[in-house]
Amino acid sequence: MNNELKYCPACGGDTLSWDLEKKWSCNCGFVLFNNVAAAVAVIIRHGDEIFLTRRNQNPQKGKLDLAGGFTDPGETGEETCRRELYEELKLEVDLSRLKYMGSLPNIYHYKGIDYQTLDLFYEYTVDARFEPDPEISEISETVWIPKSRIQPDDLAFDSQKKFLKEYCS
Repeated sequence: MNNELKYCPACGGDTLSWDLEKKWSCNCGFVLFNNVAAAVAVIIRHGDEIFLTRRNQNPQKGKLDLAGGFTDPGETGEETCRRELYEELKLEVDLSRLKYMGSLPNIYHYKGIDYQTLDLFYEYTVDARFEPDPEISEISETVWIPKSRIQPDDLAFDSQKKFLKEYCS
């Protein structure tokens, strides 16, 4: 993580220091933890094909991505899946068809700061391919790709590369 914070929000002094792992502290006793953020990634599947989006913003603009996003305070992983898939794709999710698959740590680099995340992976099987109404500010394109033709290096995030490499083998 880049040490972007210099001044203590409590005392205003320039004695704020980063421990190189997860917290800033100040001589005045102030401590600010950079806790891990939860995020979801949903493998939307129809038969042998997986639905992917192409990112329309940084980080990793232009790279392929699984639908999903960050968990809001008070939200479960499943509720995050439902909300994010509706916000991004206008897709109504039947939670009884959503299957938790596992989790992996990740780093989300945004505007000079490395955010530590825990990415929760879900699988959502649909009965038919669909053409979504994507949120253009976030997604430039959507594609269905046969599982056997997914190239992990085309994906935006290391956790997704690792997860899909195992999932598709």
